[in-house]
Amino acid sequence: MSLPNRAVTQHLPLTSVEFEIMLALADNKRHGYAVMQEVERRTGGTVTLRPGSMYRAINRMLETGFLEETAERPDEKIDDHRRRYYRLTTFGRRVASAEAERLASAVNSATAKNLLHRKPA
Repeated sequence: MSLPNRAVTQHLPLTSVEFEIMLALADNKRHGYAVMQEVERRTGGTVTLRPGSMYRAINRMLETGFLEETAERPDEKIDDHRRRYYRLTTFGRRVASAEAERLASAVNSATAKNLLHRKPA
């Protein structure tokens, strides 16, 4: 295993909150409240991030280099200047991708063990 891959895999598994945040930021930068809204929308309301746990996770993810705060902002006429916008770093995207692969492997194993029954496409 090369050093860059080891640097990624040493962070696995991610917490569910971390992975949900990364999924929310995978396609666009967002501020914290928009992250919470995206998770709720994407999961049909089955997952709700609480502000305290979400912002603690965001702070950890900023420290580990998964996320960065961005200075890019929407037009100030439609934006609140107090909002902080976040995006995945290149490293964060690699970690999120590795976690998605890990979870996909677990789903495949669960299917093979008849714990998950997939409908044919």
